Amino acid sequence: MKTALAGFVCFLLLPAAAQPPQPNVPEFVREGRKLIRAGQLEDALLLYRREIGKKPFNTAALNAAGIVLDLLGRTAEARQYFQKSAGAAPDAQARAVAWRQMAMSYAFDNDCANSARYGLMLYEYWLQLGNHYNAGEAANEVARVCIEAGAFDEAEKLYRMGTKVGLEEPNISEDRRALWMFRLEHALGRLAARRGQKDEAMKHVAAAKALLDSHPGMARQQQPSFPYLAGYVALYTGDAAGALEQLQQANQNDPFIQCLMGMAHEKLGHKEEAAACYRRASQTAAHNPPAAFARPFARKKLA
Repeated sequence: MKTALAGFVCFLLLPAAAQPPQPNVPEFVREGRKLIRAGQLEDALLLYRREIGKKPFNTAALNAAGIVLDLLGRTAEARQYFQKSAGAAPDAQARAVAWRQMAMSYAFDNDCANSARYGLMLYEYWLQLGNHYNAGEAANEVARVCIEAGAFDEAEKLYRMGTKVGLEEPNISEDRRALWMFRLEHALGRLAARRGQKDEAMKHVAAAKALLDSHPGMARQQQPSFPYLAGYVALYTGDAAGALEQLQQANQNDPFIQCLMGMAHEKLGHKEEAAACYRRASQTAAHNPPAAFARPFARKKLA
């Protein structure tokens, strides 16, 4: 069972399959998304609330309203909607969708513990279905939340858990095995950088590069994430210029990358360039770890 996150997931390292599949998107959700892309969040919220008024247990409307509230910074209110959605869910799959949204809502508050709590519920859901790949991705997704929340030990535990279960996939291919090891080296490199362990971080950067070089099939999809790793490590080990050079080769549409570039520009004294990066990041309408970090962080920077 392989799925894609609805909408806005960065393809680099995020779990594109961690979220349970959702039913066909209702017309009112499509209309709401148009309003969100146009920056009309309050109008989208009003639209979704009208649908909830008609059908109070409409899980699609409840989840959509919660996402808009997270984007508006009204996270406690958002979680009331996700909780109602979980309670109204007609089956385990729909309930798991609400859990994933709850995990991301806590990510908007930089709350590792509660994000991980719901992420691990999703992890267990996938394990019960025998889907080791998606279970591993669910753990990795909240691990990324925990790194940026400063909970490094918890992040490492979750990344190792995700890797372990991912590697337990029956009849796993060599490229899939290499993918899990690449993701782990990527995570350990970032963690070492955040812990101030530059030499250790560089060992993991080298190991990640070696995995890309030796597995061209895996590298075709994952190569763009390498400058993200190299730039992140450079930024957090004191090389802002080197970080910027690497990050400019990463996914320029990722709001998290935009924030990292803004931070590098700030350290180099480039105020206007930093503000431009933060403005782009602040406009993200995604509901995933990059957006959950970037939107609140960038808006504070611009305040």
